[in-house]
Amino acid sequence: WLYATLGIGLLSTVLILGEVTHGSKISFTMGGITFQPSEFVKILFLFFLAGALWENVSFQRVLLTAVIAGAHVVVLVVSKDLGSALIFFVAFLCIAFLRTGDLPSIAMMVAAAAFGCGIILRFKPYIADRFAAWRHAWDYAQDIGYQQTRTMSAMASGGLFGVGPKDGWLKYVGAANTDLVFGVVGEEFGFLLALCCVAALVIPIVFTLRCAAAARSSFYTILSCATAAMLVCQMALNVLGAVDLLPLTGVTFPFVSMGGSSMISCWGLMAYLKAADTRQNASFALRLSKLAPQQ
Repeated sequence: WLYATLGIGLLSTVLILGEVTHGSKISFTMGGITFQPSEFVKILFLFFLAGALWENVSFQRVLLTAVIAGAHVVVLVVSKDLGSALIFFVAFLCIAFLRTGDLPSIAMMVAAAAFGCGIILRFKPYIADRFAAWRHAWDYAQDIGYQQTRTMSAMASGGLFGVGPKDGWLKYVGAANTDLVFGVVGEEFGFLLALCCVAALVIPIVFTLRCAAAARSSFYTILSCATAAMLVCQMALNVLGAVDLLPLTGVTFPFVSMGGSSMISCWGLMAYLKAADTRQNASFALRLSKLAPQQ
């Protein structure tokens, strides 16, 4: 509960004191350094969920956990950080299903979330505008579909092997090093290398899911599986949003997009994947390999 309180407090602080960036309050600057607290709250959020539902999966505990998780999502929605709100919601659904296995309840949560989104879009038209270009980016190529159309054009010009480092033009488009980084990689290094960036994240996640059944406890299983869901959701929103297969929500590509907060958060989430690894000497494999030549 301490982690939940801290997480909601950080998000609320940004909501009140944060700086508006591209229409959203997602960061603040301290001592000349800009922080995006929602990235760090991801770590706290998963720790809270795993701790709350590790041993107690009674209806009352699940309901209380859902309410607190919903509070995180509501604060993010009010801050207009819709991408992070969706990532948090997907992580909660993953954990709720892992601990209860109750598909009807999960379906009801999804339906309630969809109803809430409908209300938000009804009374917050500026949010609906962000989704207006979805699947119609070329109809709005000079305004709300500008980024997606340029990304698709750049990736097409890059082909399979790219135009070469520093020879691309997409890097001059706004948010090229964050929201559109998949397009930059595809243009300069080719579609094949862009897919390798996706595979580099998917492979350890698949390994983690295969090893989840042998984790030390349900606590580690929850953490690893929810982390996998969070990272995959974040990557999918970035990659598919850049090419107009999903709405562009403004989330980063893990380990590829620029941003210190995102990078630190992603490494913290990877620590959860590592914690579930129960192979013999797994934590000491690197150290032993370094000592071997000396011996």
